[in-house]
Amino acid sequence: MTLHIETPALLFSATSLILLAYTNRFLTIATIIRGLKKAYKEKENSMILLEIKNLNLRLTLIRYMQMAGVLSLFLSVFTMLLLFLDQQLLGIYLFGFSLFSLLLSLGLSFWEINISVDALRLHLSDLTNRENPNN
Repeated sequence: MTLHIETPALLFSATSLILLAYTNRFLTIATIIRGLKKAYKEKENSMILLEIKNLNLRLTLIRYMQMAGVLSLFLSVFTMLLLFLDQQLLGIYLFGFSLFSLLLSLGLSFWEINISVDALRLHLSDLTNRENPNN
């Protein structure tokens, strides 16, 4: 198998966009947590504390998603350097690790999205139960 220097370069735009999306998620959740902390200080509600705990888990996942994404980008750049230095076999293996890191990042993203959806469903459950009292 031959790996050309253009192949790892293809990950640049995709990885950059993914990292931008992860950063936007992080900033949004951080803003929500700050607001919930302020609300909790005003009125100590256990529901707010549960929401903060859930958001804290999501922040942790986003940090790992970002780390895996950055690692993928780093390994892609390093792969390009190895290919430039005519180290084909090592470049192929490093590019494989880069793809695995990107896959890990996407898997963590999938997990974080599921947590988010479950939290929103729980948050809206009282409205759903009022709408359908037979359930």
